[in-house]
Amino acid sequence: MKRPDLFALVAHARTLGLSVSVVPSSTQALSQKVFHGLKNAGVESIALSLDGSTPLKHDGLRGVPGCFTRTIAAAWEALDAGLRLQINSLVTAETLSDLPAIYTLISRLPLMRWKLFALIPVGRGKSLSEMSPEECDGLHDWLYDISRTAPFPVATTEAPHFRRMALMRMRRQGMPLRSIMRTPLGRGFGIRDGNGIVFVSYAGDIYPSGFLPLKAGNVRTDDLLEIYRTSETFVRLRDSSRFRGKCGRCEFRNICGGSRARAYATTGDPLASDPLCLYEPKAPSAPLAPADSH
Repeated sequence: MKRPDLFALVAHARTLGLSVSVVPSSTQALSQKVFHGLKNAGVESIALSLDGSTPLKHDGLRGVPGCFTRTIAAAWEALDAGLRLQINSLVTAETLSDLPAIYTLISRLPLMRWKLFALIPVGRGKSLSEMSPEECDGLHDWLYDISRTAPFPVATTEAPHFRRMALMRMRRQGMPLRSIMRTPLGRGFGIRDGNGIVFVSYAGDIYPSGFLPLKAGNVRTDDLLEIYRTSETFVRLRDSSRFRGKCGRCEFRNICGGSRARAYATTGDPLASDPLCLYEPKAPSAPLAPADSH
């Protein structure tokens, strides 16, 4: 919101055929006039963060008094301006028990999606606590249950093992794999850090994701598409046969693949197993489809 050329950048992106979403902070600068300006410039959707169901919980995590009230007001203002709205929620040991209350609160909003971001202990996230693998498994069961009746899609970021759990439950319910692959969840199988995702920083640096700080180039001097397709960093991350530990022998490694960002943040090795996954492969086996995407 501090960039005077923001609307011009959005409009230029639209002339290039790109779809544009904006993820701003809920400050007083985010006025109703701004929402209408973003809509007129060509923004299709906006995402706002809500990490608590009450001012005490949300503002306590964010460290900004009044942020909760401004976020709820901004959500309605964005919808009034004709923007599609996504709510993002951070999942930590501290926020885990509040997620059902957050879900109840946001169910009053006509959302395009609720996206839950499992904490990666990098940057400011190092001061927060991760949930345990057991808690993560319980969360995924709950998310699958509510996703069947929720008024909006429910998705996860940096928790790809949700796909494994959902796939296992769908198959137990008698749903064939071909039908599962056609669901919104199935269409996301295999997407993970560096595989279907690329991140360009404000300085132009190219990374496999916003949570995996392995620089592969810079758009000022390198071709983004070429870096994504051929750089050693991206090629290694896309090759699930290189994964180590239980991720490497798991039959779900092409569908899930674990969080490469969490593996790196925890062990220093982006090909190591994701420590947040509770699942233990029964024996080394061939991976389930899909193959790595390009």
